Amino acid sequence: MNELMIPLQKDSDDHLYLQIYNYIKNEIRKGSMPAGQKLPSTRALAAHLQIARSTVDFAYGQLLSEGYIESIPYKGHFVCEISGIYQPAEMTVVDAEQEVEEAYLFDFSPNSIDISAFPFDTWRRISKTVFLDEDKDIFALGDARGDYRLRQAICHYLHGSRGVLCTPDQVIVGAGNDYLLMLLQKILGSNHRVAVENPAYMRAARIFASGGDCVCPVELDENGMRVDLLRKSGAEIAYVTPSRQFPTGIVMPVGRRNEILSWANEDAKRFIIEDDYDSEFRYKGVPIPSLQALDRKGKVVYLGTFSKSIAPAIRVSYMVLPPKIAKLYEEKLWFVSSTVSRIDQAILYHFLEEGHFERYLNKMRKLYKGKHDLLLDKLRPFRKYFDISGEQAGLHVILTARDQSLTEERLLKQAKEQECHVYCMSHYRLDDMKNEAISKMTEQKMGAKAKSFAMLILGYAALSEHEICEGIERLKKAWKIE
Repeated sequence: MNELMIPLQKDSDDHLYLQIYNYIKNEIRKGSMPAGQKLPSTRALAAHLQIARSTVDFAYGQLLSEGYIESIPYKGHFVCEISGIYQPAEMTVVDAEQEVEEAYLFDFSPNSIDISAFPFDTWRRISKTVFLDEDKDIFALGDARGDYRLRQAICHYLHGSRGVLCTPDQVIVGAGNDYLLMLLQKILGSNHRVAVENPAYMRAARIFASGGDCVCPVELDENGMRVDLLRKSGAEIAYVTPSRQFPTGIVMPVGRRNEILSWANEDAKRFIIEDDYDSEFRYKGVPIPSLQALDRKGKVVYLGTFSKSIAPAIRVSYMVLPPKIAKLYEEKLWFVSSTVSRIDQAILYHFLEEGHFERYLNKMRKLYKGKHDLLLDKLRPFRKYFDISGEQAGLHVILTARDQSLTEERLLKQAKEQECHVYCMSHYRLDDMKNEAISKMTEQKMGAKAKSFAMLILGYAALSEHEICEGIERLKKAWKIE
């Protein structure tokens, strides 16, 4: 596919990137762009639409973060399977566009973020400076791990914010966590048993399974992944999101973190993958150190990303390898080129080094804190009917129905009738994942409450304060909240 006929309205109040994002999203949802279809490159689409490439980058980045499209290194962007995107059970491909336009005025997506406050002028100025001041070497291939200056800046940032101890030689920069997880599989080899939290971040589970690993779902308790079940799983690798488990919002306490580290220390072949995807956004209590900061024996692979903290279109993630695995990388994969443009790396380096990232992050914390507090205030009448959890950090909260007769399907349908899009926890359960590589260890069922009571996810980051208020009022009507 070489071009898209997107009817941009350049005099509209809507940003151009939002128009591109909405057009492609709707085309995918109604079936006009089938799974597997290749999208035009950001450069080609920008040239066709006669707009800045960064505008297309932001649109594609948002679609990537929400799972509508996927990026395959060296090949391009492709439409994802529609089954991987949340849709109400009654929606069909034929009427999907009508459903999107008429039924979902308020989308409580847990994956979207607010980029209305993004410092476009600063980013544009840095971009110009990079082209003017950097020498011609910036157009050369560069270090496979990523430019040294950027890796050094990441080390400084991680040490100050998360207590991560590392050197630039341990850091690998890549185009998204998906790519880095696939790279890690190449380093460690396949055919491992990988323990994954259940419910889970499904993309990670699918990546492990597609790469030949056996995925073992391990249930959670109020502190995160259960170590007793982790031991029974026979896993050699544990993938966890301790700073804020996705999607339940559980923050793993230090005691449980030490238990998982003890599990890893019992066998030389065991490792932990710590995905610290949105640790920047915490609203209550003191920050909890990362697992990597507690690790003294080189057992933790640390994953981080700028997609949540800056913008999805940045497509820059980073992986901190313990010394033993870093050595394996140098031996096995030293020849694999970096998937992030050196120009983009230079821009990001200056954004970090000049203090713009810290200022932007503080601004976004304040913005999200305001939305977070407003949402919880508006949800006060709901507490009679729902338990609310996951509110200490991150960009979404969990509503668990107290009435066992309520089903997620019923609540979703009622919300849809009020033009609200909410998400259900069961869609993140590994039990129903259709992949032969997924382990059948599902005798360890989730707790009775989680299995028997409907659980809904409400994200708020991309909604304005007005939309939060209006959306919650509609949910009150939908669910007859007094």
